[in-house]
Amino acid sequence: MPGPVQSVERAAAILRLLASETEPLALAEITASLGLAKPTTHGLLRTLREVGFVEQDENSGQYLLAADFLHLGLTHLDPNELRSRALNWTDALAARTGEAARVAVFRDGAVVIAHHVFGLHGRSQRADVVGRLPLHASALGKVLLAFDPGAARSIVGRPLESLTYRTVTDRPTLLRQLADVRDTGWAAAVEESDPDTAGIAAPIRDRGGYVVAAVGIAGPVDAICDSRSRPRVGLANEVVRAARSISREFGHGRG
Repeated sequence: MPGPVQSVERAAAILRLLASETEPLALAEITASLGLAKPTTHGLLRTLREVGFVEQDENSGQYLLAADFLHLGLTHLDPNELRSRALNWTDALAARTGEAARVAVFRDGAVVIAHHVFGLHGRSQRADVVGRLPLHASALGKVLLAFDPGAARSIVGRPLESLTYRTVTDRPTLLRQLADVRDTGWAAAVEESDPDTAGIAAPIRDRGGYVVAAVGIAGPVDAICDSRSRPRVGLANEVVRAARSISREFGHGRG
């Protein structure tokens, strides 16, 4: 039996992305969110526009769903569904690394923890108490900022709050970090939201490639990082592996 057609899946992912946003998106935003090559994305958008599924603003060049397809808008991923699909892989990630493992989504301008497994060090971070983390000062948040246009738009025009002496409050520096996240496939934050605490995170994608959540670990700096405060590559690989496993639960990479 023939498998799914990749171009159709990618076109569907673009439609779902446009449907989930309240404002038009630029080509670069769509490309970054879905992890597609720019020529591929442009070709798919041109075809979708020609068949009447997508419109392009004449002034800005940004894309939005055609009026007849506004009903395709998606609701947010159900946290209970996310938790159930990520449970085994998050538990395994905490066991392999010895650090607290978390799965998070973007909601109302912040990182919201959907599932948390405590690590072996007995250390807690602010999210353990309030269930939320800042987008710009956490590894989970940087993943969401890098791949979710809604998250990225939520910090436009707003000051980046300084939480510790290492919090990145310079917007061009943060944008460079987010570009690196898209290149490497994972993010890190070292003492940016809490002193002596570091984190590593990677994106969780659905079948079409859209980033629906993030998974990561957090713990003491000396456990997460090497002697030069750089995230340990082995731990980053474990996080990316867990992210890919959870993504497969949502159909990404199958077929």
